[in-house]
Amino acid sequence: MRESVLKENPKLTDRVVRFLCQGGWMYIGILVALAALCAALFVHTTGVRYRRDVSRLVLEDRLDILDSARWNVAVSEKMLRDSERRPEPPHNRPYLVISIVERRLWYKQGGEVLLTTRVATGSGKTLVKEMGASVWKFETPRGRLAVMSKEEKPLWVPPDWYYVEQARKRKLGLVHLERGQSLSAADGSIIKVAGTDVVREHPDGRQSILKASDGHDIIVDGKVLVPPLGTSQRRFEGVLGTHRLNIGNGYGMHGTNRPETIGRAVSHGCVRLLNEDIAKLYEMVPIGTPVYIY
Repeated sequence: MRESVLKENPKLTDRVVRFLCQGGWMYIGILVALAALCAALFVHTTGVRYRRDVSRLVLEDRLDILDSARWNVAVSEKMLRDSERRPEPPHNRPYLVISIVERRLWYKQGGEVLLTTRVATGSGKTLVKEMGASVWKFETPRGRLAVMSKEEKPLWVPPDWYYVEQARKRKLGLVHLERGQSLSAADGSIIKVAGTDVVREHPDGRQSILKASDGHDIIVDGKVLVPPLGTSQRRFEGVLGTHRLNIGNGYGMHGTNRPETIGRAVSHGCVRLLNEDIAKLYEMVPIGTPVYIY
């Protein structure tokens, strides 16, 4: 096609020949080089933008985590300020002392030690929350606190971090069940809340109450189920031992179903004792007793 056009237009042929003879090849080469340079510049610019966007996302993620860490520090500082505002106890009044480093508790009155025992304290570890926006920090609070209330046979209501932790340990997904909603399982059954229980409704209409306990969670299609607060499946017996002394902000001194952990930094912030030791403290320590944690 191009040859026929040139034959039919001899003047065009002469112009092309003269152009090439007068350095046209150089201009063509320059144009090709410029095109290649533009393409390279486009690729480089695209790469720079990509790296910039990735860096921005990483920075934003780190800033979220930093904000969470700052929030945790602020909460700890508030607890310390609140504890420091509490009046000093009378010299004849008994008090509790807990050493996080030594992982030991003393119940004292004046210079006399009424009871001392080993304890387990916060691990100091962090756990990244869902979506990676912030973290939980598992530390025992320091400062001057007080026994706010006491419980026998306490039930443990697992916080959200428990389910995140379990799902990651088992390399499973996580699914939340809310009241008034239902989940369709692969076997055709429906998971929902009926009264105070999480139940499975089978295709034939039968209902069965699902069971859950510490380390034995409800698994639905390869995902750990997070039951709603207030359901029986989110209240575990025995985890906190036989007694608990609450010291505020969700922290407390309590027994344990894992006595082998006593003397170690393994808890999620509370102070664990052997069941026989917390039972003694429960009888000896009145509400309002000062608690010094350092």
